Amino acid sequence: MGAPDFAVLPLKKLHEQGYDVAAVVTQPDRPKGRGRKLAPPPVKEEAMRLGLPVLQPENPKTPEFISELAGFEADVFVVIAYGHILTKEVLALPKIMPINIHASILPAYRGPAPIQWSIINGDAKTGVTAMRMDVGMDTGDVLSVAEVDIEDTDTSETLHDKLSQAGADLLINILDNLDSITPTPQEHDKATYARALSKADGEIRWEEPAFAIERLIRGVTPWPGAFTFLDGKRMRFLEARLWDEPTQAAPGTVISSTGGVFLVATGDGVLNITRVQGASGKPLKAEDYLRGARIDPGVKLG
Repeated sequence: MGAPDFAVLPLKKLHEQGYDVAAVVTQPDRPKGRGRKLAPPPVKEEAMRLGLPVLQPENPKTPEFISELAGFEADVFVVIAYGHILTKEVLALPKIMPINIHASILPAYRGPAPIQWSIINGDAKTGVTAMRMDVGMDTGDVLSVAEVDIEDTDTSETLHDKLSQAGADLLINILDNLDSITPTPQEHDKATYARALSKADGEIRWEEPAFAIERLIRGVTPWPGAFTFLDGKRMRFLEARLWDEPTQAAPGTVISSTGGVFLVATGDGVLNITRVQGASGKPLKAEDYLRGARIDPGVKLG
């Protein structure tokens, strides 16, 4: 059970390793893009490529769907970013257990956006957790954990890909050794929650220190994207680096926009913007963007 790209590699790995995938349960096709044409979830696309049966219930809690699932007489359910909280009736169906792969080291970052928040918060490590599912949100007993370093250049996109691979490897390791694994209860009093991001979370608050803004830019790339305003028009910052020179300029003030260097003052320190997307343009290196866009030093962003 799964829907987005994060669940594709684990599905592919299950198939490659010879596990009998009786069916793939995913979200219904949804309108996507400017044309709002129906598009299948990435997991459905991979399942069809592999020749696997696909189920797309609008509501996985109906008696009819639960009965259909029961008919597979599965040993294990594997659930990865499915997007639904499964009922006790569904979780009781597999003969051995339902397993979930979550993109954090639980109990930290329960919830829908662990990858983004681990970068925004400046963590040096994250990982994936395999757990025996219960009816709570990411509260099940832990089967195993795999740690992944967060590099200082990682965006949520690159970290997503690393964690998806780690999750696929961890899943196979769990299934290969399921008889010898003892589930361990989480320390629930240490749990934290990674709420879903909204578009508004991408707005840069220049009064924040430079290091925090740089983490925000990486954590919200590619979605919702870090943005600010110039003369009332939105511009996105896709990449930035800390600049090792102090300034007395007010937060949000452009310090330099010449010689391909785009420097902006923050609440503490200076940020060197290296990749930009204007209101109606494509992503560009800052030096290329500044050739066509006049931004005078002293201009205030935000």
